[in-house]
Order: sequence, then structure tokens, then C-alpha cells
Amino acid sequence: MKPTIVLMPGDGIGKAVLPESLRVLKAAGFEANYVDGDIGWDFWCKEGNPLPDRTIKLLEQHRIGLFGAITSKPKDAATAELAPELRGKGYTYYSPIVGMRQKFNLDICIRPCISFKGNPLNFVRRGKDGVVEEPFVDATIFRQNTECLYSGVEWTNPPDQVYEAFKTHPKFKEFTKVPREDLAISSRIFTRGATRRILKTAFEYAKARGAKAVTVCEKPNVIRETSGMMLSEAKKMAADYKGILVWDTNIDAQMMWLTKNPEDYRVIVAGNMFGDIVSDGFAGLVGGLGFAASANLGETCAVFEPTHGSAPKYADLKPAIINPIAMILSACMMLDHIGEKEKAQKIKKAIATVIEQGKVRTYDMMRLTGGPNVISQGAASTPQMTDAIIAAL
Repeated sequence: MKPTIVLMPGDGIGKAVLPESLRVLKAAGFEANYVDGDIGWDFWCKEGNPLPDRTIKLLEQHRIGLFGAITSKPKDAATAELAPELRGKGYTYYSPIVGMRQKFNLDICIRPCISFKGNPLNFVRRGKDGVVEEPFVDATIFRQNTECLYSGVEWTNPPDQVYEAFKTHPKFKEFTKVPREDLAISSRIFTRGATRRILKTAFEYAKARGAKAVTVCEKPNVIRETSGMMLSEAKKMAADYKGILVWDTNIDAQMMWLTKNPEDYRVIVAGNMFGDIVSDGFAGLVGGLGFAASANLGETCAVFEPTHGSAPKYADLKPAIINPIAMILSACMMLDHIGEKEKAQKIKKAIATVIEQGKVRTYDMMRLTGGPNVISQGAASTPQMTDAIIAAL
């Protein structure tokens, strides 16, 4: 039977890149039924809900989603754009992709950052005797996707129960001198079960690919309880994976080392916030967010998305100029997930061919500042890049 995929283009450039991925899927011989799911800023403004219940029901039914991008704004800005008749009725904007992850417990986030030969945006460094080196980067980041600072457990002017609870911790003493209305608190929450689940996924990936180590990228020397839990659980789990080491790196040091010896890191696991940071750092080594794909996996549902944002300043350009490769690679991750590995590999090979040939490059690959004039400077439009990949198929 054909799978049914819930399409959620969302906001901004998401509406430009998602259709391009469908063109490539079709050209590769993938057949599916597609249904449209509403998500994003327009639905917040009109309905007070950027993730409508009807979209949740579609994902509950079909269990696979392709997602483009969403626009998120701070609380006051979001409230200001809400339809006048909805204001003052208790609506609070909350990121729909974060909400989707929590609703379906999409707690496993996988973000591969892999160099393509010939990509002019690949990281280079100066080696011995001034020789320019271009190390091959092949890092996959496993990000715990539902907990940490992204859980949304936070307060400004915390209520009595919360304030009194925090007062029981000796290190909170200095903060009692601050007026409560001037106090904002966010909770960094890790659970042992979710921590073990992301670690096991990372270890299994390392085992399948012959990686020598799993790097835990946290900050246990300072954030002792939450980061400490992840590191200690990784060390326990390593006993079940003979030959795979546990490397312990602090997030700040890791951001330095990834531009010194990125080829040493194959499998990295982190909590939600640090996983988000380090995956963007590695994405910058392989061309930036135009090449950064991701999978959000749960036990009953999976959603695949590029990690770039909605880039509203580029959304209305005609023709579209955005690099669609991240979205197409996300679709490849979907193919892998549902067992269509041969088609996924075929598409990735076509992308590699186009990049190595260097005849078709989007504005980011040409290091141009994005804008309507990049096409006249030789940059490929979004559809032209897709055409090239399809031709390479």
C-alpha cells in the first residue's frame, strides 16, 4: 500500500521548499498519498492556535509528516498579531513544532551533518606548512527533543508554590533579594527514561556504522544534575557496546573543537538546548542550514524537516532563491525511515553529483547576499536547483 504523508509547509520559505522535495520524490519513483496539514503563523493569527487539532488528527491517523518551516516571535509580538476578536481571551503562542514534538513524544531528533565533495561552503583549515586542508565531516547529532529548557516549564513573577519550592535550595538564597516581579525562571528538566532512549539510539547508530566513540556534549562540571545524568547513563550503557568509547565534551569547548578537528566526531548526543546549538555548529561546517536535514522520531509518529527557519524576508521573492537541498535531504530521511533506502540513496547520489559538478549553485553556495538580484548574478533559483537534481537522477 502507498503510505500517506501529511504535508505541513508552514510559513515563509517552507512553502517554497516542500513542493520541491515532492518533485524529487516523484522523479525517484516514490509513490505516496499526500494530505495537507495546517500549521504555522497564519493559524495563530486567525485561530489562536498554530497547531490546529485537525492537523494533530491527521498525524495521529497517518503517522508520517513532512514539515517546512514556522515563524516564531516573542510573546508580546505574537499577541500583537493575534486577530482583534481573540485578544484578551487567554491565548498564548507556543511553537507548533515544539508542541508537535511533545504531543507525539517525538523525543529522538537526528541531525546528520555530512560534507558533499565540491561544496564551496565546506569548512577548510590551514594545516602544517600552511597547506589548506578540507577535512571530511561526517557527524550525526542525536538531540533529546522534548525535555531540557524547551519543555516550557517557566515563570515570570513565579507563583507562591513555585517560589517557596525554589527557596528550599541553598543556592537560591541570593535570588530572594530580587523582587519577584523581576524574577524569571526556566526549568531544565531531564528524565532518566528519555535520556536512556536518546543514548541507546546514538549507541546503536555508532555500532551500525563502526564509529569508535559516542560523544556526550553537555556541561556536567557546572550543570551537575541534568548534564550529569546524561553522562553517567552513557557510561553505564557503554558496557553493553564493547569497543565504543564515551567521550565527554563540554558544549563550550566542543564549539571550539569542531573548527579544529571536526573529522574526529562521528556520533554526538546531547540534551535539547545543547543539541540544537552543536547541530547548527556542525551544519555550518558542511554548507550551512541549506544542507541541514533532521528527523523527529517517536514510537507512533515521525516528522521530517529542514532545520532552517522560515526566512520571511525571502518568502515572497519570485522566483524563489532558497536552497532546497536541506528539505530534499529531510525527505530522504523519511524514505530511510519507511524502508525506501534505495530511493533515498539514489537521491543523495544525485545531490552529490550536482554539487560536485558545480554548474548549478544557489545564492548561498555562491556566497552572495540573498535578494532579488542574485539570479542576475548567476545563482540558480530554487526550482532550477531541483531541476538539476532531477536531471542527475
